[in-house]
Amino acid sequence: MSAAELRCLVDRQAIADCLVRFARGMDRFDQPLFLSAFHADAVIAAGPFVGSPADLWSWAQPLHDAAQAATLHHLLNQSVDLQDDEAHVETHYLFVGRNRDDSNWLAGGRYIDRLTMRDGNWRILVRNTTVEWSGLLPAQPLPFADVPGIHGKGIHGNGAPARDRSDPSYARPLVNRRSPSLPLG
Repeated sequence: MSAAELRCLVDRQAIADCLVRFARGMDRFDQPLFLSAFHADAVIAAGPFVGSPADLWSWAQPLHDAAQAATLHHLLNQSVDLQDDEAHVETHYLFVGRNRDDSNWLAGGRYIDRLTMRDGNWRILVRNTTVEWSGLLPAQPLPFADVPGIHGKGIHGNGAPARDRSDPSYARPLVNRRSPSLPLG
């Protein structure tokens, strides 16, 4: 493998990691992680919003907190046009939100981004968010609602979805907090 091919692979992974920081930061309400995906002077268009990363956080986090008990931003197909320290990236997404009325909001679209590397870090400089489709699924009971710890509850077991650093994904080292299963059958 040539040095150029290796650099391309490393850059593509760093770009993918950047986009995951955005998604995880929003889902876990982790503002520093969310903001680490963007250059401070970035311009983002999302829904009716156009502005800076800090202003996007101030708009989107309360919106998600008021409307959804839990969110998952899934990142799917990705194309990367990489030119030195600039990349144009299209990433398909699937958004799923458990609304406070127990209905589920699904939406699919694309993040169309321009990323630049500054000081050795890839971050988003320009983002245009498209929504290709959206819809609601009626309220349904959560499966296995009686199983403690299966619904993304915090490590403190307070009964509410953890949308902060109490989420088990932040635990180091990760340990199993659930009792062993009973034999099936």
